[in-house]
Amino acid sequence: MNRRAVVKAMLVGSVAPWVINSRAFASSCSDHIVRVGSMGAPDSMNPFATWSSFWPLVLSYDSLVGVDAQRHPDRRGFAKAWAVADDGLTWTIKVWPGMKWSDGQPATARDAAFTYNYLLGSVGKPDELNIGQNSTDGMEQVASVTAIDDETLRIVTKAPTRWPIDNFVLMVPEHVWKDIGYADARSTFRNDPPLVGTGPMIVAEFQQGQFVRLTPNAYFRTEQPKTAGMIIHFFTTQDPIAQGLKSGSFDCGGVTTAQWAAFSKESDIGVYESRVEQRDYLAFNTASGKGAGSTKALQDPAFRDAIGYAIDQKAIVDRAYRGHADPGVGIVMPVAADYYSDLSDIRRRFDLAEAGRRLDAAGYRDTNGDGVREDKEGKSLQLELITGKASGVSEIPIAAVQLVAGWLGQIGIPVSVTQLDSGALTARTTAPTDGGGSWDLLIASNWLSSSPHDLLVLGSSKSIGLTNRSYWTNEKFDALLTEVDRTVDLKRSQELVDQAARLIYAEAPYIIPSHPLTLGAYRKDCFQGWGPEDAISDWSYFPFDRLRPI
Repeated sequence: MNRRAVVKAMLVGSVAPWVINSRAFASSCSDHIVRVGSMGAPDSMNPFATWSSFWPLVLSYDSLVGVDAQRHPDRRGFAKAWAVADDGLTWTIKVWPGMKWSDGQPATARDAAFTYNYLLGSVGKPDELNIGQNSTDGMEQVASVTAIDDETLRIVTKAPTRWPIDNFVLMVPEHVWKDIGYADARSTFRNDPPLVGTGPMIVAEFQQGQFVRLTPNAYFRTEQPKTAGMIIHFFTTQDPIAQGLKSGSFDCGGVTTAQWAAFSKESDIGVYESRVEQRDYLAFNTASGKGAGSTKALQDPAFRDAIGYAIDQKAIVDRAYRGHADPGVGIVMPVAADYYSDLSDIRRRFDLAEAGRRLDAAGYRDTNGDGVREDKEGKSLQLELITGKASGVSEIPIAAVQLVAGWLGQIGIPVSVTQLDSGALTARTTAPTDGGGSWDLLIASNWLSSSPHDLLVLGSSKSIGLTNRSYWTNEKFDALLTEVDRTVDLKRSQELVDQAARLIYAEAPYIIPSHPLTLGAYRKDCFQGWGPEDAISDWSYFPFDRLRPI
């Protein structure tokens, strides 16, 4: 019997009812459709209105250049080549000649100019496009964007910056978006399938909370995908993904450490692990006034620094991730090789006794002998730690959260843990001015690119409630980030990132427990071409455009 002829009984009862009746599960290798299980939760196919749908949008739309094109010469996006003038201000980008959108209309430099000018035109308006994947973030550096001809784009910046090639704004067709107002673009316009893009596969159908179906782009600029399309199924846990891999209903999917270990012993299933840009963090609510936490201690760098000595990153890697992570250090992750430093000269070491000594020295003592420290107002410390699964990142094992809570308890700081769903977590951690805050500690993750801006945006005062969830502000850090954004020279950029990383490490609005590896598994019986490195990248469509049916 063909392995996909029926839905295996093991899926019944553990997968949502719509799955049982889905023809996507009851097909065979011969249909050449790749089936993927995902923990993602896309809410819209509109790149101006959401962050949660970048993948699969990245399969349909191209960035102008983006980080993958710089890391991998065979992964060019909308642009074929690019160069910057000696002044560091004027960038000339050549797009692919004769390129077409998936509806057959010409895709030119004029579409790229439209995309950027569409964003620029919204700056400062009530409906500014500043909430989605396609965002005005970074556009303040841009003086002008002009299409010189169909194949040539010119971007002039106000100061030297790598933004023109580091940004990951998705190029959209002018003929689809030119009549969409800003208010609709950031809210009600859902950009329903079929999408019109230049990527190798186009989103043809989207059922929120269920699946996305993609079909090959007949007008893709290079070799056509060898597969007949792809279906990405969405789940809230990884158990049905693992079950689907085992039964043959899925070709690929993200798995837990325990599932990865089990699959590594099976001959018909391959496994992969890849360093990625995700960083787990323990954030302190540093806000004062509206949205502040339960104690002013959270606003004290000495308090936060002391707690840093109570976090055993190696134990988190070994016990929570079973070795499938890098120990956390600063905000720069190891995969960003151009900017990573282990901060060996200032790095904290795990030492509960040292953490206690530093808390004592900073004025947080247990004066009544009840085993609980008091803050400087004399109130016993009792912190709320919130956590939860967010879309677009690998799940943090609850064991990691339990370890952190346990260590803090051992140094006289009791912690209660509140687990939230994605929506509630976002609401609690949005900016205090927008109703967020009133929590103490947060364990969460983000997964941005390895561009210098994205490495540092965790501490940007302009991103409070978005990427900056500690609400921390520091003028010197912001100045360093501004200079990074205005730097083209790689060496100077590295120096600035290092200074900023050291500053935020010392101030400790975040403690970085780990940089998890992406774990996944894939079937070997329907397709070949799964890559051992970058098996799934959140910055390009690799490897799904190069898979080949067996």
